[in-house]
Amino acid sequence: MTMKGKQRFAATIGFFDGVHRGHRYLIERLKSEARRRGLATMVITFDRHPREVLCAGWHPQLLTTTEEKRQLLLSTGIDRLVVLPFDEGLSRLSARDFMSQQLKPLGVDLLLTGYDNHFGCRTANSQEGFADYQAYGRELQIEVTAGEPLAEGELRYSSSLVRRMLSQGDVAGARHCLDRCYALSGTVVHGEQIGRSIGFPTANIQPDDSRKLIPSSGVYAVRAGIDNGPTTIGGIMNIGCRPTFGGHERTLEVHLLDFNADIYGHRLNVSFIDCLRQEQHFDSPQALAVQMQKDAAMARKILAFILPSR
Repeated sequence: MTMKGKQRFAATIGFFDGVHRGHRYLIERLKSEARRRGLATMVITFDRHPREVLCAGWHPQLLTTTEEKRQLLLSTGIDRLVVLPFDEGLSRLSARDFMSQQLKPLGVDLLLTGYDNHFGCRTANSQEGFADYQAYGRELQIEVTAGEPLAEGELRYSSSLVRRMLSQGDVAGARHCLDRCYALSGTVVHGEQIGRSIGFPTANIQPDDSRKLIPSSGVYAVRAGIDNGPTTIGGIMNIGCRPTFGGHERTLEVHLLDFNADIYGHRLNVSFIDCLRQEQHFDSPQALAVQMQKDAAMARKILAFILPSR
């Protein structure tokens, strides 16, 4: 794994938002190729989405924060993770310059690209693609090979697929693609205490990162953890504008089952298990309370069959 005392790597590069099944499939291929060549493994990613730099005013809807992504990538068993700061300077590098100025100094001998991955600055007339990457690699003594997508029938795993599922409230589908529950974290803040008035006190959450995608409005079965504790507390989460009470701003509220403690100011980590129903208007607070009792009963049944970690 060394040449003249320097460790040599098989690497792959990408934004890896969500670190879903397709990403991990690529990383397993990377590990296999590295073993065959006697190389260590490296994953290269960025601290922010390239479009945040390239497209003024564009706001991402991320599946993972940088720290969440870092932890998930390290959990795959790679030897080294490199998080590059994506700035205007990096965005202007051509693919060849990126390979010579970034990959070569890192000791990359093999580059495994994702099936739809492109890197380097591309002009409007550029048709640069995989064959060009291979040609640059031959010049720089970096072997370039392509990974294959992970697909099940017509389902092809991608970050955009997971985002689409979450935007439709399909958190169970997203859980399958991610091989874990989609999660949000935030601080518990004071709300209007409407839930308490109908017998269902809720924790209002202010998300940690405004760039993190919030699933579509609706009611969800969730598991939650307080601060750094495990996500083992069952609950129901409402995302929406509380139409029964004439609300207009979207809120994130969690009613924790069989739980009664003051957690204002604490962080709540919420894992989405399944969607119970869409948000709807009720004729009275009492009618809403009756429905929430049904929601809680359904959530208990669902949570009984879903392990906290999944």
